[in-house]
Amino acid sequence: MVDDTLLKKVWAPVRTGTPFDSPHMCMMKMPDGQLRSYGAAIHGYEDFTFVVQKSDDCGMSWRTEVVRNRTPGACVQSPWSGDCLVLLRRNSWKYDAPPPQMLENQYQSVVANLPSDGIWLFRSKEGPDGNFTSRKIMDDAIHLQRLPLALKHRKRWIVPGEEKIDGFTHPVLLISDDDGENWKKQVLSYPPLHEIAWPHKGYRWRQPGVEPVVAEHADGTLQMLLRTSVDFHYQCFSDDHGDTWSEPEPSPFYSVATMPNLLTLSDGRLLAIWNNTTPLPELDHALQPDLDEDGRNGVWEDVFTNRDALHAAISEDSGRSWYGFRELVLNGIRNASDYRTRGGHYVMFDRSVHQNQAIELPDNKVLVGYGQHSECWGFLVFDLGWLAERSRADNFNEGLAEWSIHQFVKSHSGGFQGGGHCSWNRRPGAALVPACDGSFREALQIARHPDSRLLYEKEGAVWNFPAFRKGRICLKLTLQKGSPGMQIASCDRWFNPTDPLVWALAPFVLTLDAAGRINGMPMLRPGETAEMILTYDQDAGTIAVACADAEAAFPMARPVPGLISYLHLQSIAESADPFGVLLDHVEMEGLI
Repeated sequence: MVDDTLLKKVWAPVRTGTPFDSPHMCMMKMPDGQLRSYGAAIHGYEDFTFVVQKSDDCGMSWRTEVVRNRTPGACVQSPWSGDCLVLLRRNSWKYDAPPPQMLENQYQSVVANLPSDGIWLFRSKEGPDGNFTSRKIMDDAIHLQRLPLALKHRKRWIVPGEEKIDGFTHPVLLISDDDGENWKKQVLSYPPLHEIAWPHKGYRWRQPGVEPVVAEHADGTLQMLLRTSVDFHYQCFSDDHGDTWSEPEPSPFYSVATMPNLLTLSDGRLLAIWNNTTPLPELDHALQPDLDEDGRNGVWEDVFTNRDALHAAISEDSGRSWYGFRELVLNGIRNASDYRTRGGHYVMFDRSVHQNQAIELPDNKVLVGYGQHSECWGFLVFDLGWLAERSRADNFNEGLAEWSIHQFVKSHSGGFQGGGHCSWNRRPGAALVPACDGSFREALQIARHPDSRLLYEKEGAVWNFPAFRKGRICLKLTLQKGSPGMQIASCDRWFNPTDPLVWALAPFVLTLDAAGRINGMPMLRPGETAEMILTYDQDAGTIAVACADAEAAFPMARPVPGLISYLHLQSIAESADPFGVLLDHVEMEGLI
């Protein structure tokens, strides 16, 4: 029997442990409510032990045990037979002599000894601790990254995956209508490929539709989300339980080359977990001599710059509308100067928080496993009611835990060369300094400190709040004398703190100049601390600014499909600015 005593106290996301794998199909819930997460405890380059973590208190604490039986790990119990089953792929190039960093999960222990490549069905009548049978169901080289989904409106298993066909990766579905005895493959259309157009000077990784996830709506409609190389996750729908699908279209969720997730909750609500983020614009790959041909031509990625923030939103109307868009977690090593190599390469070269898996818990809570490296892995638990909060505030008493402030150091790009993979090293940019009032409080300074090692020198700061079409943001700030000022943007997604194109992509953009003017209108006096109130309204297409006795309203720079959920601050200095703008306090309130 599970103990939910500690669980009842959870509201905002709280980290409760560290998995031994990149979560996307390593976690499961037992019939008695026990939670499990399978993985590999790494001891050295070719030395690891397969383990299972167990929780009897709804994910609030975990114990680790060595896996003794030959199990495929996490699996799903059939609602029709009671058997536990999972589909796994054997790929000989990967499993003949795999170094630990190529392990994607604990399944290598059973998959490596299979006689041939292909997709294999593992099945047990005794649960994950029992005896499993294994049977090859097809030869196809399909990459699977999700556990099987048992539909509620039809006796059908669906397993989403991806397969390279005619040079590009298609989303595919494996479908069984007889509880896993027989399977058929369905190939779907893929979304558009990334093309080189403004603001990009090179290709992103041209992944047209990978890492699909499928959720069943309360009315039986199926929704699929796809990882893409364009600005959004794409989505498609099926009204006949997966027999036919609509053509892929942009979803409500921004993201590029990250793993989406959808979870249907027991009451019919939908939970989305993804990276509501946009990477830096692609550089001219011809000017990056460390890139190989694949990196230059979009067959591989040169650098990931949008995998440091994981978000959640919820829908109560089968995906027609969503609320929340809140950061579940920020990458704990997002400012690391050795980001490319932090933690070594025994487990994985990627270092991010984009891969994720979620399990519904009692009391309106959810467990999320996340991360793609031992330095970034984590379990967290949160209450779904937290997504419906209407306000957020920060006075920096807890430091910069809620902020993205990193800058990128010029580093190797692409591939595995140089000891890293798709990573640039970082350093903290905007910093806490003593506040102007002579107290022991600190304020966030946004300035510009020249450093030829940096990709972009202008410091920035990014802060998330609950998403609303209309809201009020209050800033207590000081424009220090001698500072050229800063850009203030309200955004519907996370941009890098140093992104040079926020001015061209954000819906609301204000410029505070050296004279204290906002978009040319006098607002505050340099050297004095003042409270500035921004009231944005996406429907009206305006943002009103009030500061001291001054007021002004400005039009929306551009309409966007998403809800405003971010404050993005960035220096406008074209040369050194040691003074900067100081932010003492910030708060946001959503308005009806």
